[in-house]
Amino acid sequence: MDKFRMMFQFLQSNQESFMNGICGIMALASAQMYSAFEFSCPCIPEYNYAYGIGLLIIPPIWFFMLGFVLNNNVSMLAEEWRRPTGKRSKDPTILRYMFCSITQRSLIAPAVWVTVTLMDGKSFLCAFSINLDIERFGNSSLIKGMSEMEKMKLLAKIPCKDLFEHLEIRVAASRYIKCISQACGWMVLLMMTFTAFMIRAIRPCFSQAAFLKTKYWSHYIDIERKMFDETCKEHAKSFAKVCIHQYFENVSGEMRSFHRHRSADDSDDEEDRRSDEDKLLGIRAQDDMNKVLWNWHTCKPPLALRKDQSNGEDNNGLKKEVNGGPNGFVKGHTHDMEKKEWAVYYSKV
Repeated sequence: MDKFRMMFQFLQSNQESFMNGICGIMALASAQMYSAFEFSCPCIPEYNYAYGIGLLIIPPIWFFMLGFVLNNNVSMLAEEWRRPTGKRSKDPTILRYMFCSITQRSLIAPAVWVTVTLMDGKSFLCAFSINLDIERFGNSSLIKGMSEMEKMKLLAKIPCKDLFEHLEIRVAASRYIKCISQACGWMVLLMMTFTAFMIRAIRPCFSQAAFLKTKYWSHYIDIERKMFDETCKEHAKSFAKVCIHQYFENVSGEMRSFHRHRSADDSDDEEDRRSDEDKLLGIRAQDDMNKVLWNWHTCKPPLALRKDQSNGEDNNGLKKEVNGGPNGFVKGHTHDMEKKEWAVYYSKV
């Protein structure tokens, strides 16, 4: 169990690298799935186009949605977008940064699928075989006397080896459409590479301070959410332990009265109990905990920490009155400290 816990903590601490690895695995999986996929064009005019274009579009949409599902930051983004403003304002730039980061990772696997599909050319051939001009690829006597519907049925059979009898026409038409498909694949690949290059090149032209600010607070939201979940788990564990201990103490109270002196185990149990009670942070009732959780959701604390100052000599004298905002900062986020004069004497002896 400890090994799984350590592995889970490692994955949490290296979430960004882990998500990049997941995206890479999904990209390889998409290419492998396409190579293992048995392409079967229906060779029917009414279904060829739908099957070919569907194979080109539907799997990338599935991979794109799967990328969102496997990314833990989606729930964090949704919570940050839907939460009430309360005492903490919401920055739209942070939400855009998080959404763009999730989208970029989710687009890797669909881009690989579309590129591999276009390079292979089978779906393109199935979708657009009925639009070919068969007179350009061989003997035009095949279509003489045929109606328009019969021509479409004949052209729809080009992707199927067993149904189209004329091998030369089929090979020529297949090479022509696959050539166009591969050209489209290279264009898509070139456009994606050029877009990524432009994003990398243009980013330094904008304010790096704004980018660092957005990146910092997006990381803060992620870490705050994780630490809040961990704190809730620790509190729930301590709450359950203290509740169970008190239950057994109430049940066996009469039996404990016979024990005159306490053993070392009892002292250890007492120390553990005190540590668990300290972890409760003063919240010892169900209604109080529900109120804390509700307040955290509806009115998160502002991101301006208060610095408490104290002095052992005079506890009442150095507790300054807070005249500023809700976070304890006064007069430009500084506390007015009483200035003291010092006299220094030098002796020539």
